[in-house]
Amino acid sequence: MSTSPKSALLEEYALVAGALSAPARLSLLEQLAQGERGVEALAEKTGLSVANCSQHLQQLRRAALVTSRRDGKAVIYRLTDAKTLALMDLLRVVAERNLAQVERILRGLSGGEDAPEPVSREDLAARLAEGAVTVLDVRPADEYAAGHIPGALNAALAEIERIIPSLERDAEIVAYCRGPYCVYAHQAVAALRKHGLNARRLEGGLPEWREDGREVRTEAS
Repeated sequence: MSTSPKSALLEEYALVAGALSAPARLSLLEQLAQGERGVEALAEKTGLSVANCSQHLQQLRRAALVTSRRDGKAVIYRLTDAKTLALMDLLRVVAERNLAQVERILRGLSGGEDAPEPVSREDLAARLAEGAVTVLDVRPADEYAAGHIPGALNAALAEIERIIPSLERDAEIVAYCRGPYCVYAHQAVAALRKHGLNARRLEGGLPEWREDGREVRTEAS
């Protein structure tokens, strides 16, 4: 029996949807949104075994969400294009709007209170130009070194309490992390606000900032 063109298209669309159906694969996409990485580095970052990581990457590649290149014996992966990042964010938006459990989890990250509205990337860029904001990158140090918003301070979540005395009490603080699925910024903002600081998180993270065409600095630059 022949397959209709519509059925064939739906099969392909379902291939993409199926590739997004495992938490491990969403975690891998989050890591690749920071920049290209090899299998071993991805396995270490996500807590997967190398074999399991490779299997998940193959499924993502079959769905054309990631692509790869060879570097000697190593296989290096990256997101196929910016549409993959947009798809990740759309998945987040739909879940946040429609799943009560997502709302409960996010509220818990904010200490049981309503989180303040995030700062748009446009607003942050304007405030940075005015020198009117403190930007806090709460990703691990290696990710910060590979690329960060110019002028951002780096402090992993576990270091927030330690740096609070060094922050200006009257300054507006904007925290950011990895992108659509990262919760570090939510937790950092909650910790800062608990100490009376004016903190909000950035809408999106470094991948979205970079995709806007805005400047990104590396530790070397």
